[in-house]
Amino acid sequence: MKYTIQTKIDGEFDDIVDATNAALKNEGFGVLCDIDIQATLKEKLGEEFRQYRILGACNPPLAYEGLSAETELGALLPCNVIVYETDDGVIVVSAVDPEQLVGIADNDALDSIATEVSERFDRVLAAVTDEFEPVSEA
Repeated sequence: MKYTIQTKIDGEFDDIVDATNAALKNEGFGVLCDIDIQATLKEKLGEEFRQYRILGACNPPLAYEGLSAETELGALLPCNVIVYETDDGVIVVSAVDPEQLVGIADNDALDSIATEVSERFDRVLAAVTDEFEPVSEA
């Protein structure tokens, strides 16, 4: 089952993280947490890992609406957006697919919220792709 939407681009990792944060902000999302997986695994385990960041994104009005319709939805929030480098040096920006995510709640009241978040995430990915060089699938 596909559970993310993504784009692949060429560029400097930190610049792409910054652009992703800016695009999220433009779509009304705040980043509640920014987890640097590479640094965390190095510190906690002494292990080397690719550049990999998890951005916990939240749009407060949409979160409020969703939590009002489904109290347990908080277990699925915030919506994560990840930025990581592949073995080939390509940077992937990937967001959870909200429609798949809320589908497990089986609550029709969440459908329009999931659609709204999906549309916003699509615009985030498009904005980041437009700022850098997209990598086409071979």
